[in-house]
Amino acid sequence: MTWGNHSLLMEFVFLAYPSPPELRVLFFLGVSLVYILIIGGNVFIVVAIHTEARLHTAMYYFLGSLSGIELCYTAVVVPHILTNILQSEKTITLLGCATQMIFFIGLGSADCFLLAAMAYDRYVAICSPLQYPLTVTLTLCVHLVVASVVIGLFLSIQLVAFIFSLPFCRARTIEHFFCDVPPVMHLVCTNSHIHERAVLVEATLAIAMPFFFIATSYAFIVAAVLKIHSAAGRHRAFSTCSSHLSVVLLQYGCCAFMYLRPNSSYYPKQDQFISLVYTLGTPLLNPLIYTLRNREMKGTLGRVLARNCLSQNN
Repeated sequence: MTWGNHSLLMEFVFLAYPSPPELRVLFFLGVSLVYILIIGGNVFIVVAIHTEARLHTAMYYFLGSLSGIELCYTAVVVPHILTNILQSEKTITLLGCATQMIFFIGLGSADCFLLAAMAYDRYVAICSPLQYPLTVTLTLCVHLVVASVVIGLFLSIQLVAFIFSLPFCRARTIEHFFCDVPPVMHLVCTNSHIHERAVLVEATLAIAMPFFFIATSYAFIVAAVLKIHSAAGRHRAFSTCSSHLSVVLLQYGCCAFMYLRPNSSYYPKQDQFISLVYTLGTPLLNPLIYTLRNREMKGTLGRVLARNCLSQNN
């Protein structure tokens, strides 16, 4: 079986994992701990939004969807990282690498599009509060979430099909923890700028365009908030956006650094660290940001913990 000029059973070898047994144990324990916290934090948000009637609003529906996507997003690569830490041979087939890239990039792109949808939600809530219940309906929310995932996966499939149709060099070693665009593109045996531009176009569609939409939404939000005369009103309006804006800056900062740049600026060690930040750090911090900076989520956390304590006492 072949894909283009490549055998589907062709294997790549990952070189980023530490060799000394002590470092491997520490790395495994650290990644495992962070992954448990990611699962716990995001599952709590999904369950809290599902069970608490007061959280059945568009903003929290988007937040629950974001947590669900991030659970899937981390599940694509983190178990694979943990397995490779324990294995002596850290390999992956071409088909496995392509599949991992499709879902990793697709769900990461869906994250970006969903953050843009959340910015639109905040824009309507602040700039047109009277029209908000009529404009941002549950049906619209469902359509936006589904569209985010479908468009993200569609762009990802196109990008991965293009990358794996290119010729690879004989040295099939990936200086990374998993299959991602920059390290895999570094294996391509052609220096054509056309290939590099094609990847940048896909990255621009998935990252730059949603970010431009978010920036435009926030420009209108800021203009509307500045027209509010009371300081308390301005503070309340800005506080509803601060958590979302923090997540946007974290997510888009890492993605822009990794994907919106020429292939010549690829530095393996630096990219390995950044990849851990947006693979583990962002999904870990998102629940903390939304929980600690949101009064309703903090109240829900207290009620859930209180219910658990009462059920255990009974």
